[in-house]
Amino acid sequence: MITATNTLKQKYEAYKIENPKKRIREAAQELEVTEAELLMTGLGGQVIFLQPDFEKILESVTSLGYVMALTRNEYCVNERKGVYEDISFTPHAGLVLGADIDLRLFLRQWKHGFAVEEAGRKSLQFFDANGTALHKIYLTDRSNQEAYDQLIQNFRKEDQEPVAMESAPEATPQPELADAEIDVTGFQEAWNNMKDSHEFFMLLRKFKVTRTQALRLAPAGRAKETSIEGFRKAMTTCSEKQVPVMVFTGNAGCIQIHTGNITKLVDMGPWFNVLDPEFNLHLREDEVRSVWQVVKPSTDGDVNSIELFDKNGEMIVQFFGKRKPGIPELESWREVLKESL
Repeated sequence: MITATNTLKQKYEAYKIENPKKRIREAAQELEVTEAELLMTGLGGQVIFLQPDFEKILESVTSLGYVMALTRNEYCVNERKGVYEDISFTPHAGLVLGADIDLRLFLRQWKHGFAVEEAGRKSLQFFDANGTALHKIYLTDRSNQEAYDQLIQNFRKEDQEPVAMESAPEATPQPELADAEIDVTGFQEAWNNMKDSHEFFMLLRKFKVTRTQALRLAPAGRAKETSIEGFRKAMTTCSEKQVPVMVFTGNAGCIQIHTGNITKLVDMGPWFNVLDPEFNLHLREDEVRSVWQVVKPSTDGDVNSIELFDKNGEMIVQFFGKRKPGIPELESWREVLKESL
């Protein structure tokens, strides 16, 4: 293992010299390894292996003060600055419910944690058993550096040797039952009787439908396929009229939610970006295969979302109008959708 790591370390060092602007995720893809494996080539130097005591580490992150939280999937990156507050854990999920940092954490997926210093940037980075990044926390110039050093001291793993990653399963689309095998009437009735949009996931499981199949089989008026152009128009209108939104970006280990306005919209190659002081979003538009407007009933009235999916029918990112339980959806968000989609 040591020899293999040394060889990878040499390859990675050479790669960085040849590609100084490439990020570690791109390097991992091109070198056909995982991000975590590349990080481990820095153990004993700029990278420190942490104990896998993720609940206690996350509780300690509050002491760091103002940081940047980053959660991504293959085609979307959500970056939000703020403080980790109101942290709690249940057997099913962890919650961070601060005014700015809003997370749902599925810690059963979390396997490896590192403290990393790269080009002067300090961070805590968390990965699954395959070495795929789930969540990262970056210090800012307003963070508590002493608390960061103390956290590392408290949670530093005794053994700082690299470990092998598990083989990642092949990414295959979820098999879809034929529409004829679905109880469409029962499914539509259950959709129309939802009291909370969070019930939707249980609905998919109960009726054994994939997410995009559910949208195709939705009750009348509950789902409409639209376009990337419609999505862009909606975002532009939200920016111009300062209509506050909720942006959900997730992977198997974490869902990160930005609530607030989006202002500065910028295109860079295939990436659609929001570049605001507290919030950045990077969306790989050319990998979006379908865009839907989805309407779910709740005790507070209908809730509208824009949902973007990749070629495998996996959710890339989801947008709602800003709202809280017990409060009806913003009329200004409904107007945006009416004008744009």
